[in-house]
Amino acid sequence: MEQAISIEPARTRVGGYAWYALGLLTFVYLLNFLDRMLIYILFTPIKKEMSFSDVELALLSSTSFVIFYTLLGIPFGRLADKIERKKMIALGLAAWSVFSGMTGFATDFWTIFACRVMVGVGEATLGPAALSLLSDFFPKRIRATAQGIYSSAIAVGSGLAFLLGGWIADAMGWRYAFYLLGFPGALVAIFVFLLKEPTRGESETKSEAKSEASLKELFKTKTLWLHHLGYAIFNVGSASIGAWLTVYFARVHKLSLSEIGLWFGVAMMTGGVAGMILGGRFADKFRKKQIGGRMLVASVSALASAAIWAMMLLGDDAKTLLALNVAMQAFALSWLGPSFADLNDIVEPKQRGLAVGVYFFIVNVAGYGIAPLVIGRLNDAMNVVANPDAMRLSLAVCPAASAVAALVLWLGSREMNSRYKEASP
Repeated sequence: MEQAISIEPARTRVGGYAWYALGLLTFVYLLNFLDRMLIYILFTPIKKEMSFSDVELALLSSTSFVIFYTLLGIPFGRLADKIERKKMIALGLAAWSVFSGMTGFATDFWTIFACRVMVGVGEATLGPAALSLLSDFFPKRIRATAQGIYSSAIAVGSGLAFLLGGWIADAMGWRYAFYLLGFPGALVAIFVFLLKEPTRGESETKSEAKSEASLKELFKTKTLWLHHLGYAIFNVGSASIGAWLTVYFARVHKLSLSEIGLWFGVAMMTGGVAGMILGGRFADKFRKKQIGGRMLVASVSALASAAIWAMMLLGDDAKTLLALNVAMQAFALSWLGPSFADLNDIVEPKQRGLAVGVYFFIVNVAGYGIAPLVIGRLNDAMNVVANPDAMRLSLAVCPAASAVAALVLWLGSREMNSRYKEASP
């Protein structure tokens, strides 16, 4: 059965308060990624002081955080559909900020592990609730733009984690990086708590406010699965930029950690931010021409990412490749706003929190759970420590995944065009 999706919202004008809410939630998301990524730049001094193995470092950086972050996204998403979302975000922000700061007091593996677990638990509250809120503050015609601006915090927060974390650690010690960058977030929670909570479905037309299909029925449709599958595969390449491309430059091109931190931080905060904001903007423009326009734009970005990954792995001039990394960040992160916007268009307003939680689970398990293990296993099998150039082969997973994602998202765009029709405002 065809389902009507209207491009024009019930409310045509976006007020100043909506932009204030977007700015505040974007800053909260910046803190989210700053606290999440901070430990990566502090690996070297932590390993030196506590004599951790690389396996223990991996457990602290990914396993302790990702397992709880992804698993709790679904129940927290369901909770976001039932309670005031601003309170949920405020409590989560206060919790992860406190435990991020407390990491600086850690004396052994298990205290750091426990703090990382609680950072993951706190951060799991943000995505479903924030994206649901933004869909009520902003109408469909600019929803990808708004969520692209929100998603730009990923690049800024990650870049600041590398730049500020490294600088504070060199000047004052790694513990102060956690103190100074973690604890202040708890104060921002006060501003979130004071946000006005919009009515669910406020930015929808009357016909959109009640969906024709339940969430269970929607997950039986090819459209939603192509959406989830395409972005999950795309995230295999996108997530591997921070996890493995940095290691690639250290091993193959012999760059120091400070050089990598600087160049990647700058690339994230220039190319990454531009890609996410412009990606959302272009996606909204193409959606005006066809319902599946956002996924079509994401498909082109995935194809561009595949090409840039290939150039990264085949090239030998480090300076040229570092410059190319700016474009890599732009295309590899440009899909975040459009993906959230399409999901919120498809799903009923009262089910958006749960839908985002499920989506986060699938995409994050692929990018941060499966991909690191697969590439790591290939690295070990090819003994890349003794033969660094072998990483060119193990990382070929990334351009291959990006190319497959381009195909799946193109099919998703076509399916969305055929399944849905424009409704009169």
